Amino acid sequence: MTTIRALMLKEFRQIRRDRRTLTILLFVPAFFLLIYGYALSFDIRNIPLAVEDNDRSSASREVISAFVNSGYFNLVAEVQDDAEIDRLLDKGSARAVLVIPPRFGRDASTGRHTSLQLIVNGDNANTATTVVAYGRGLISAVSARYELEARLSSGPLLTVESRVWYNPELRSTLFLVPGLIAYIAMLTAVVSTALSIVREKELGTMEQIRMSPLGPVAYVIGKTVPYFLVSLASAMAIVGAAMLLFDVPMRGSWVSLMLSVSLFLVGALAVGVLISTLAETQQVAFQIAVLTSYMPTLMLSGFIFPISSMPTALQVITYAVPARYFLTILRGIVLKGVGALQFWQDLVALVVFATVMLGLSSLRLKREWRLSQ
Repeated sequence: MTTIRALMLKEFRQIRRDRRTLTILLFVPAFFLLIYGYALSFDIRNIPLAVEDNDRSSASREVISAFVNSGYFNLVAEVQDDAEIDRLLDKGSARAVLVIPPRFGRDASTGRHTSLQLIVNGDNANTATTVVAYGRGLISAVSARYELEARLSSGPLLTVESRVWYNPELRSTLFLVPGLIAYIAMLTAVVSTALSIVREKELGTMEQIRMSPLGPVAYVIGKTVPYFLVSLASAMAIVGAAMLLFDVPMRGSWVSLMLSVSLFLVGALAVGVLISTLAETQQVAFQIAVLTSYMPTLMLSGFIFPISSMPTALQVITYAVPARYFLTILRGIVLKGVGALQFWQDLVALVVFATVMLGLSSLRLKREWRLSQ
């Protein structure tokens, strides 16, 4: 009994001294609870909605109010023609567009059957299916009132024609595969780089490198370039396999795709280098790498759950997740065929993230090398 007690005390002292492991043990469960509790929601709300009102009557305004007041839709724009609809859906500024035909109010008030159109962005099949269901439900509720006033019994007075762009069959593969590409690329790049540098520490070769004329910046470049090339080849192979095995289309430019993947990987590799400056063992490096790449990419990028449905605090945090921007670019190129001008803001965000991560990792390495001398 005394031996067991002594062993327990030794382990408690060791855990208390290893602050990084202790932080992970205490922080990770609470972090998972918060992320899963708030981000894991199948209720889709705050759907960006644009409206093309060709009637501008009290009846059309009533339909628009029904959508906005439902709590599911947010009115973000009023459009005048099809060109504006294309622009909003291509950029992702609107996820649905409600088109109200001319003479809508007069037809509805006189008991004539009339139809509205709901155009839905289908790059996220699950969200698109839900948006179509919401639209039909809201139109049915408005139609019921007109039917009661007109005493109609021959079927619904108002109907909605749903058109899903970019993924008309609502195939979940076209929405999941781009997210998996981002997830796999981020995880492999971060973990491989972090473990590679920490392995140098464990083997003792890092001390020899510090004594050489090689500076921290040159060391970072020399360490990341090979992994960048391997990760880029792997990512492009995944894209090719997705097109071959899952019939994922390629409607945009391969050059834009290569540029976007490269920027994303540079940021991911820089994160791996930064982690290596914080961890002393491969086990701790792997835990930090998984925590910082797996969870944000899976839960906070819009891969599975729409960002607009998350609490405001989590929506703010998603701006620091590079996969958020990469997914927008990837789906825009692959599914929509849009050019770089449509998502230049997301490209700038990836450049900023990569620059910040490279700067932080270089500063940490300089500090670490200075303290070791």
